[in-house]
Amino acid sequence: MTSLAVIGTGRIGGEVAFLAAAKGLIDDIIICDAVRSLEHAQALDLAHASFDVGIETDTLLVRDADVCVFAAGRPRSPETKTRADLLNSNLPVLDECCDHLPSFGGIMITVTNPMDVNNYYLHRCLDIEPARCIGFGGQLDSARFALRLGKEGISGAASVLGEHGEHQVPVFSRLETAVPAIKREEILADLRGASMEVIRGKGGTVFGPAAHIVRLIEAALGKRQDEVIPCSCIVDGEYGLSDLSIGLPARIGKDGIREIVEWDLDAWEQEKLTEAASFIGELCRGLDV
Repeated sequence: MTSLAVIGTGRIGGEVAFLAAAKGLIDDIIICDAVRSLEHAQALDLAHASFDVGIETDTLLVRDADVCVFAAGRPRSPETKTRADLLNSNLPVLDECCDHLPSFGGIMITVTNPMDVNNYYLHRCLDIEPARCIGFGGQLDSARFALRLGKEGISGAASVLGEHGEHQVPVFSRLETAVPAIKREEILADLRGASMEVIRGKGGTVFGPAAHIVRLIEAALGKRQDEVIPCSCIVDGEYGLSDLSIGLPARIGKDGIREIVEWDLDAWEQEKLTEAASFIGELCRGLDV
């Protein structure tokens, strides 16, 4: 029996619950939200879909889930300049939710922004081993990167590392076409604002994040073990980094992060990754854990 917990069942959390159930990935789902009316409505709406899945709302069941998607907290809005600006607003939410997660033994997928810092915070707060704390964001950034490259007629595997935010690191050196520094900076500037067009138009991103989160859940259930997925990993020496969570390529299985894959980055990418690590690291060092 495979169980999924979703903490925070607004736009993205609710869509993740629906997609996971629709795809038949799980036997049971635990839906948790601080707004009880929303929690009840989402559970009832999911029940009306008549999927072959058990639906629970008991927070005590979360600690025994195989995978927990943490999506609670304030989302980004048009007034929010960067994801990092949400840190002070969302840390109290994390603290409150951590009270319901004693001895959590599954895989934690962190979605709440600023995701990299929050992923590190959940690791420290809940004393979850690093391999079982995975931050979501790199897949979505990589999909946006692929779309942007398509406009330039550039092909190849598109991957984005670094922060899920302003300090993201698009990896150009693994593409089939060389991209000069000035064009790289232009593309990077576009990627930084890629989500805001959606947020301004419909109030928040939903379909893109949810689809990629479900693919990450599939990996955590052992269904994509050979795939290299860009995600936020808590590092201990990889890429010369430690004491933070940052986007890197990784292979993921039932035990969490099986391997952080170390790519040879070029000088531009290495500089951007160092900048991302410096920014995230400073925020992580400021956490009260």
